[in-house]
Amino acid sequence: MPILYLIVTLLSGFVLLPKTVCRAQAPKPKPVQDTTAINREYALEATMLGFFAKNGSRNPTLKANKGDRVRITITNGEVMTHDIALEKLGLKSKTLQDKGKSTSITFTADKSDTYFCTVPGHRAAGMVGSFEVVEGAIADATIAGQVPMKNGQPLNLNFETGTLQDWTATGDAFANPVFAQDDPSPVHEKDMHIGYAGNYFLSSGGTANAKRTGTLTSVPFTVTQPFAAFMVSGGALQDTRVELVQAGTNTVLFHSTGQGRATLQPVVVDLQPYLNKDIYIRIVDNETGISQIPYIPHDKWAHINFDDFQFYPTRPTFPNELKQKDIIILPPLDPVLHAGLSGTEAAKVMTLSKGFTITLAAAEPELVKPICFTVDARGRLWVVESHTYPVRAPEGQGRDRILIFEDTDGDGTLDKKKIFIDGLNLVSGMEVGMGGVWVGAAPYLLFIPADFKNDKPAGPPQKLLDGWGLEDTHETLNSLRWGPDGWLYGTHGVFTHSNVGKPGAPDSERTKLNAGVWRYHPTTHQFELFAEGTSNPWGLDFNEYGHAFITACVIPHMYHMIQGGRYQRQAGKHFNPYTYDDIKTHADHVHWVGERGPHAGNFRSASAGGGHAHAGAMIYLGNSWPQEYRNDIFMNNINGAKLNQDHPVRAGSGYIVTHKPDFLTMNDSWSQWLNMKYDPSGSVWAIDWYDKNQCHSPNPDVHNKTMGRIFKITHDNDKWVQVDLTKASDKELVNYQLNGNDWYVRQARTILQERGPNKKVHKALKEILAKNPDPTRKLRALWALHVTGGLTEKELIDLLANDNEYIRSWAIQLLAEDKTVSPEALKQFAAIARQDNSSLVRLYLTSAMLRLEPNQRWDVLDALVQKASDKDDHNLPLMLWYAAEPLAAVDMKRALELAQKSTMPKHLPYTVQRIGAIGTEESKKLLKELQDRVGKREHSPKNHEIQVLIVKALEE
Repeated sequence: MPILYLIVTLLSGFVLLPKTVCRAQAPKPKPVQDTTAINREYALEATMLGFFAKNGSRNPTLKANKGDRVRITITNGEVMTHDIALEKLGLKSKTLQDKGKSTSITFTADKSDTYFCTVPGHRAAGMVGSFEVVEGAIADATIAGQVPMKNGQPLNLNFETGTLQDWTATGDAFANPVFAQDDPSPVHEKDMHIGYAGNYFLSSGGTANAKRTGTLTSVPFTVTQPFAAFMVSGGALQDTRVELVQAGTNTVLFHSTGQGRATLQPVVVDLQPYLNKDIYIRIVDNETGISQIPYIPHDKWAHINFDDFQFYPTRPTFPNELKQKDIIILPPLDPVLHAGLSGTEAAKVMTLSKGFTITLAAAEPELVKPICFTVDARGRLWVVESHTYPVRAPEGQGRDRILIFEDTDGDGTLDKKKIFIDGLNLVSGMEVGMGGVWVGAAPYLLFIPADFKNDKPAGPPQKLLDGWGLEDTHETLNSLRWGPDGWLYGTHGVFTHSNVGKPGAPDSERTKLNAGVWRYHPTTHQFELFAEGTSNPWGLDFNEYGHAFITACVIPHMYHMIQGGRYQRQAGKHFNPYTYDDIKTHADHVHWVGERGPHAGNFRSASAGGGHAHAGAMIYLGNSWPQEYRNDIFMNNINGAKLNQDHPVRAGSGYIVTHKPDFLTMNDSWSQWLNMKYDPSGSVWAIDWYDKNQCHSPNPDVHNKTMGRIFKITHDNDKWVQVDLTKASDKELVNYQLNGNDWYVRQARTILQERGPNKKVHKALKEILAKNPDPTRKLRALWALHVTGGLTEKELIDLLANDNEYIRSWAIQLLAEDKTVSPEALKQFAAIARQDNSSLVRLYLTSAMLRLEPNQRWDVLDALVQKASDKDDHNLPLMLWYAAEPLAAVDMKRALELAQKSTMPKHLPYTVQRIGAIGTEESKKLLKELQDRVGKREHSPKNHEIQVLIVKALEE
């Protein structure tokens, strides 16, 4: 949504906190008093970067003697979902979501294992470490070091003089950098453990003075031992680092940053090539940490801590050594040129692609807080002003309103304004058509009948659906848009929990959702979840083949939404517990920099697109912009103040989406475009929430309620037109299905849908469907026939033999629209499953199976799961599992036989798990029989996996 879910603290990983200090021995076993006593205890902090110990070590190896009772406690270091589990033991902690909360696992040490976070994607991101069962005493001793000498005297490289003797400072970061006090440090936050050696350590500013910059350089000294080590902590930033420099040549021979934590850790340096040569130490802090975003605090890690440089005769080992592979360095903060500009100034400072112009169309005080908009059949803009957000007002006290704007002379300025309705409450989505205005205003989906001649409501708002959640008011129903099939589509966020149905409906007639794409039919009044998952999508559009795409936040941003699909989630579990895995992003990129997670890249990711937070989605299908923009997806990058441009390319059953150069840069940190849409001239309109606060907050005082803008982007080719499709004849509306600008196509189709069945319309559309050589024009005719009731089942079945894969695919979807098909259609589906060479068609068949009763799916799935060419497809293996999973409850033996024939990589393992979950004597007998058969086969990783899963299922 506008004010995107943004966690502004840096992610820092699971933090293991065994009870040790830097360079000290391992945790000592407690005396055994009884069988429940804890012999060895570890405490960990959990974040997306890994598990960290109090001594700073990342994913440390935990050790215990065989038979020890071990307890591992994790504390959540951030507002994210984390847990800890042991892989071989199959033990898992409770799940944490709130920062500062703790949980633990307790077990008896029997064999070495792996600990990890089970939340999808977290293990791959680095939340994994080793647990080792060892013999004998557990100790972490290291050899003694030697302080470098000069002129027969030890140098002050450990600051034990309490001064800067032997060092020279520039700038102000190291004016008074030596500190002597037990933790907590006087310049760090109180809960930060520094862990320095001796009595003193050095800091370039800590968290109190992070804005200071400068360098500190030691006197040169001779390398007398082959290895060295020093202690460092602070920012994992390019401009906060320790350098070892060769004297004379001034060549940097080694450098290290901190890893974004306060605790000092030893870094080991191999100096063998430099024995008997002179070097010096240079400590650099050129990172101010000054946030250019007004509401975000300065970066507390924009400093460097240093201590205890020593030589060693052999390579030393430290239990908390900071290894370079564990450091993920962030680039400097992106420059933000402007903030808090007037609308006119904001338009002037934007950077556009060649051939384009941007115009301020409307601004405060004529417009404030535009949260959503649409373009009607006359080319006018309907815009919702959000005065109520972020807290829903008491019933009857809402202040939101819908405005109608019009450019009457084509100069790019919206010079005419009307108020359609006011008094609405917490509106987050809106669309026009089919006799009125459709409004998402949690807890309701509303319909306002409209008198479009006078632009007034023709009656009071009607509550079509209720039960939309309010837990997180920037993740409510949004991005309303007419689909090519005549349904009203929308999106919904992951942290709001809805139970949607008609007012008064019992739970049995409601649909639970908390992330994904939903749809509502304007005449049949059916509601359903189209696809579930992702995070907080706030943008939805369809390409020229009718395929839905959404933009998301925090997790990877781009998804081709397939009917019945289940997608990667930012948080929470899928409603179906047998999902086991979900479909990941269709993009080959993200818009943030680095591997420290999406939030760590905020305001440092201009080179990659600007950051993780996105709003709006427009697939440009106008006809006046150059061809390279057509069918590309545009989205606003809120953190980066950029209009990102992504390019979908067909791959297998779906798409790979690549990143093109950003289309537009706002150069203004307050800019917050929420959506973009093209009009009859091919130009694009964009609404701008415009607010210094980019992050959702339930506190109304955080959001500025006085600003808002609308901008218009035009290309040199654009020609302004005035139209009113509501006055077009049926014949003209049919002809608009051939227009090069999809604005005409969509508007005309919706008007035809509202006008209802018409034999002449159907005849003309069928002529296009039969004879037009362009498959996109055939699709437009097919969709228009469908929404006007112009297709029989026989005609759709005949289309299953069409030579174009898009037509065959859509014929399948439309046949299964009502969640039932005739025996003849099902027979044809099975034949297509066996014979069709298109993976796209097979994907649509799989989606159709998800809509039918499980006992009708056998023959189609039997053919589909044996298509070895689909085993590596991005979508099909998991979609086929979602369709096949319920078959275990219908006939588990037959389901197992199906899985054994399947070429999909996880079909058989998932089926074993699913049958195991049934938990009856019959299911256990079936699994034992499979176990016996697999045991007689030659050993392979696949057979081993099946055996392990069977054993686990039988034990449960």
